[in-house]
Amino acid sequence: MQAAQNELITRIGPGTACGDLMRRYWQPLALLDEFEPRFDPRMAQRPLKAVRLLGQDLVLWRDATGRFSLLDRDCPHRGADLAFARHEGDGVRCPFHGWKFDAAGRCLETPAEPLGSTLCERVHQRSYPVQVAAGVVFAYLGPEGAAPPVLPALDSFCAPASHSFAFKGLWACNWLQAFEVGMDPAHASFLHRFLFDESLDGAYGRQFRGASAGDVQGQRWPMTRVLREFCSPEIQQEQLAPGLTRITSLRAIDEALTHVRVTNAIFPHTFVIPLSETLTITQMHVPVDDTHTYWYSFFTSFAEPLDKETMRQQRLATVTLPDYVPRKGRHNNWGYSAEEQRTRTYLGMGEDDINVHDQWAVESMGAIQDRTREHLGTSDKVIMAYRRSLLKAIETVRTGGTPPMVLTAEEAAATTGPDTIDCIAPATGWLAHWQAGAAAKRAAAPWRAATPAAAQPASA
Repeated sequence: MQAAQNELITRIGPGTACGDLMRRYWQPLALLDEFEPRFDPRMAQRPLKAVRLLGQDLVLWRDATGRFSLLDRDCPHRGADLAFARHEGDGVRCPFHGWKFDAAGRCLETPAEPLGSTLCERVHQRSYPVQVAAGVVFAYLGPEGAAPPVLPALDSFCAPASHSFAFKGLWACNWLQAFEVGMDPAHASFLHRFLFDESLDGAYGRQFRGASAGDVQGQRWPMTRVLREFCSPEIQQEQLAPGLTRITSLRAIDEALTHVRVTNAIFPHTFVIPLSETLTITQMHVPVDDTHTYWYSFFTSFAEPLDKETMRQQRLATVTLPDYVPRKGRHNNWGYSAEEQRTRTYLGMGEDDINVHDQWAVESMGAIQDRTREHLGTSDKVIMAYRRSLLKAIETVRTGGTPPMVLTAEEAAATTGPDTIDCIAPATGWLAHWQAGAAAKRAAAPWRAATPAAAQPASA
């Protein structure tokens, strides 16, 4: 890749080409948990916090009715920091000169001005559309006055609160290298390789510690065994719709059986993967600025309600609040242990939280990866295809067109699923096998009927 191209696809601040593209989509901004006093006691007194998204500094606040509002962070009077504003229930007031703003950014009061002044009628602070879905506050930073798109009817957004859970974490790197690790089907056999297999009984909420659906000669195989023993997958990719790519990884076990892992990439920065036979993860990689990224994970259950408290405590142990900064990072070598690398894991950076594995991979590349130094192979075909689509989408926006996955209400309602699976299947007929398994999982979900079948591959 040329240096100019790498610059083009990584810079997302105001006025950049990729930034203009990213501003056409709803972006996760904060967890609802961040406004819960039990996680941040400050929220009991003042439900307002500074946030940063796409290189912009903003304030997110919750009014007395529970409604969220999002404003630019600099007061339009003299530029003072509204992250320190007085929260008055129906609005926020700058402590510098007492100017007050409502949820729409209208200036309501300029108390230091002479009696009868109409200055406030001519002042407007930029506000941004927000909505809540799946335990997360989303923001739209597109052109002022433009109608936001509609969120697709993904499982993660359709499941009720009882069957969904959201969490996040901060990585010190560019958004693109964070997203590309999730699209890479080959890395799991190495980066997430465990040199031993644990009891499946303790797998709840832990990625790759569950079993692949199905069996091998009557035995249930942990995902860890499959990934460890069969490390060179055949990778297929199929465009189900503009901006929606199904990725199928096949690992031949013997002449009769193959391992099938089906994941999905959703433009511009989302992937959907299986966690277990009944759980999926939808993960979004959201640019904070050019060199920092929040990943947001949405866990969705197709069976029993989630044990959200267990999942929350598993993950809270790995970060510091209120900003969800990982306890491990470059400052402590991501927790690396040479002894662990020799005896327990391929990487040597922990057994319980594989996010650390991904974190090391993407942060160790540098704040912004220099892609001019890469040597890509056949196993990188998904990443290469995505970069081409990203460059095309940037050009589409530049010329006034509509990029992929900027959806109307009708299009969003039709964008369902997508299906994922990790299973042991017959070597012949694996396509029908995994599709039947995915359909059965969906049909068994207590919270939704079967969705229309997705487009099928032309061949298997």
